[in-house]
Amino acid sequence: MSNIIGIDIGATGALALLSPAGELLEVEDMPILRDGPAGRPNVNAPLLSAIVAKWEAATAYVEFVGARPKEGPAGAFAFGRSKGVIEGVCAAQGLPVAFLTPASWKRAVGIPPGKDGAKDAARSEAIRRWPQKADLFARVKDDGRAEAALIAVAGISRNGISHDR
Repeated sequence: MSNIIGIDIGATGALALLSPAGELLEVEDMPILRDGPAGRPNVNAPLLSAIVAKWEAATAYVEFVGARPKEGPAGAFAFGRSKGVIEGVCAAQGLPVAFLTPASWKRAVGIPPGKDGAKDAARSEAIRRWPQKADLFARVKDDGRAEAALIAVAGISRNGISHDR
């Protein structure tokens, strides 16, 4: 089996490349440009495509997202657009995609349900799993990196491959 990509969707999301054994190989912040209406950030398809092509993974596990409570139409549309760009880029690269709900991937990696402290819990779990790469998750805004890596771990465990080091 080849390497796996985990993707945390959104402008503050990220991508992580893991080996089938769960070794963290690379992490990239989601490539965005503020070229949307009113400077709204958008996932940049050509930049995303370059990352996906470079990594030559076998599959991608992507967080399944939908409209969130109290989110306005513009925010929901932007989030949906991000999902579509990611799905389209992966399809164009011939990369199979499997979607994991936040509840399922968090359960698979041992992060408690709910939103309170979930971002820090993801960073803490990523640091615990890959202490030699703790600097990748050091900042509060690195939660997307942690979540992308853990989404990939959940995808690996979903297929019955050992991932805990």
